Amino acid sequence: MLWTWVRHISRFIVAVSMLWTVSTLVPGFSFIGFWVSFFASIVIAVLGWIIESTIVKDISPFARGVVGFAVTASVIFIAASIIPNVKITFFGVMITALVVGIVDLFIPSKARSY
Repeated sequence: MLWTWVRHISRFIVAVSMLWTVSTLVPGFSFIGFWVSFFASIVIAVLGWIIESTIVKDISPFARGVVGFAVTASVIFIAASIIPNVKITFFGVMITALVVGIVDLFIPSKARSY
């Protein structure tokens, strides 16, 4: 149970930091400040949790990475279509989604017993 929360909190933290970083570094990609990135990251973490909990209890690390990538890319594209003055680039979306997916791949899914 603890590792589930750790995984989703880490997804949120990585998503916030990547959206903020990419919006400052990639030309043509802007998320209009920290709070838009913050709320988009909450949606990313919640949707990832919903998708993972409906798929199966013991989801593989690769599947978690794919879910993280797909959810992040989708939320960014949806946010750009809903929120005025949000500008995105395909390159920026792919970088952000790839980093979130890679982090989801390596976060442990449960504590190992030795």
